[in-house]
Amino acid sequence: MDLRISNLIDKLAKTRCLTETEYNALLDGYTPEAAQQLATLATDVRQRIYGNEIFIRGLIEISNICRNDCLYCGIRRSNAKCTRYRLTPEEILACVETGYPLGFRTFVLQGGEDSYYTDDLLAGLIASIKAAHPDCAVTLSLGERGSDSFRRLRDAGADRYLLRHETADEAHYKMLHPAAMSYSNRMNCLVSLRETGYQVGCGFMVGSPWQTSAMLAKDLKFIEQFKPDMCGIGPFIPHHDTPFRDFSAGSVTLTCYLLSIIRLMHPTVLLPATTALGTLHPEGRELGILAGANVVMPNLSPADARKKYELYNNKLNTGAESAQHVDELRQRMRSIGCEIVSSRGDVRRAADA
Repeated sequence: MDLRISNLIDKLAKTRCLTETEYNALLDGYTPEAAQQLATLATDVRQRIYGNEIFIRGLIEISNICRNDCLYCGIRRSNAKCTRYRLTPEEILACVETGYPLGFRTFVLQGGEDSYYTDDLLAGLIASIKAAHPDCAVTLSLGERGSDSFRRLRDAGADRYLLRHETADEAHYKMLHPAAMSYSNRMNCLVSLRETGYQVGCGFMVGSPWQTSAMLAKDLKFIEQFKPDMCGIGPFIPHHDTPFRDFSAGSVTLTCYLLSIIRLMHPTVLLPATTALGTLHPEGRELGILAGANVVMPNLSPADARKKYELYNNKLNTGAESAQHVDELRQRMRSIGCEIVSSRGDVRRAADA
């Protein structure tokens, strides 16, 4: 392995930061040996803070109706071939009641930006979940909303909010989104979420159209400085009914490399091994955990909804990524020395992090 790359990895492990230029060099200098060095250090850090515990989140995909027209997304507004649905509050609560006996103590309400879900409706729904299960956390992933909305939902009991920034390069953001969407608004939403008191998650696609190492270096620098509580990254996978249908999928290998880098720069981060990794590789989630991840998100949505919430081609929805198959997932995690735990799985503020 190139001595400079090895030295950059050592520097990252010791200082938790690199310059943007150094992140770029680390990405361009990828080798299997560098990936192994990073993964070994990253899993050591994860073990020190979280032990062998893997946190599970019950994902409930509440609606595939979206006002936005993101060019990469299968549920984009302009996709006339998408069969639309939305879950009622009663159906969402039924998903929670299915997941609780299975050991889920965090429920993630994820959906397109659907105006049906007003602040009043969501606040009542969140309050109902918390009243029924006060030992559980509620995570929202419902896109961009106003600061007053974020506060209302936080006051109702929401604990976390996931909002992928998708890219920290404004020019690249404009390549991936319609003109009506604003890079600055996306970033301002992340700041507003933090100020409102949420545990905040950001993230990006790996291998999205026109992405370069320099752009990924900006993503890493942004994450280093923002220090999100959660960070969701996964390989880009094209959807057949979007303008990006003919682009190649992102790399599982590069995604795992980036997971290790993120774990080293931000030791306490809650870092998912995403469904997209499992979609591109039969052991994708295990590879993510071995690279430093510590969260998996099985799907609690009704079976017919899972098929319709197709953000990208061939999205998994019936196997070990399904909440009803959590025992299989548990065995798969045990095979790599990890243990799924029934816990809210909050960020640990370890003194030695």
